[in-house]
Amino acid sequence: MNITIITPAKRGDRSGNRATANRWATILRKLGHIPRTITQYDGRPCDAMLAIHAWRSADSILRYRDAFPHSPLIVCLAGTDIYRFQKSHPEATHQSMRHADSLVCLHDWVDRAIPKALRKKLHVIRQSAAPLKRRPPLRRHFEILVAGHLRDEKDPFRTALATRLLTDSSRIQIAHFGKAHEPSYAKIAAREMRENPRYHWFDEVPRWKVRQQMSRARAMVISSRMEGGANVVSEAIMAGLPILASKIDGNVGLLGEDYEGYYSVEDEKALAVLLSRFETNPQFRKTLTRQIRQQQPKFTQRRELAEWRELIKSITREA
Repeated sequence: MNITIITPAKRGDRSGNRATANRWATILRKLGHIPRTITQYDGRPCDAMLAIHAWRSADSILRYRDAFPHSPLIVCLAGTDIYRFQKSHPEATHQSMRHADSLVCLHDWVDRAIPKALRKKLHVIRQSAAPLKRRPPLRRHFEILVAGHLRDEKDPFRTALATRLLTDSSRIQIAHFGKAHEPSYAKIAAREMRENPRYHWFDEVPRWKVRQQMSRARAMVISSRMEGGANVVSEAIMAGLPILASKIDGNVGLLGEDYEGYYSVEDEKALAVLLSRFETNPQFRKTLTRQIRQQQPKFTQRRELAEWRELIKSITREA
């Protein structure tokens, strides 16, 4: 099948939307399809469309559906679709969702957030990651990784604020990888590095470098205010890397309700307590590591490929 992928992120962008488009193009090729990735639908005929982001891709979705009312259409719900644009722009967001034959989401709790009438279209397909061999951690420091762009949804400086509350005896050091989406964020990061010797921002780096850091870090913090299902969580799980996560639907929907590494969103005091407990309590570290490894079968590349194969079969049977 010739499948058009729509993503709001331009070629070369390292945002989540472009990364998702690239990974799904790779999956479609493995399944024998011919994907074409563009930012806006150009009217060219295709056998199916896969649109990433219900609100940002709304015009392309409507144009495609008007031109091909019976052709298969899959819409991927981004975190901002689920937790922001359903409220701020409900008409366009829900129209895209109604036009879709199938809605793809990335974590188990999305059904709680969308209209009941649309839940029957929902398919959870977790993003996979390749296994990663662990390396010995640094001895001098207790290294914690933050991997996320500097933008409001990620609450990017919460970990830095938490480290300011740690005792002088703590060896925790933060390595933060991610692009500043606005110049103001870069200025804040630079100031934080000057004032906070525990915080180190490395700006945007290639994916291989983040994975390299994962292989030796002690844990990773996901501090987001909202998430559709961050792929970096999948990467950490397959690396056996413990995660300290804000307790939001997008994290709980991936890690499970029983996971013990949560803290209250936007609460640096709670995160500081969690960081200190993780650093000083070996049993707690073992518990989180065990819980992370138990999740690994859900995030294998084989499973993700099989779920996409079945979904595409189902929509082509219905078309």
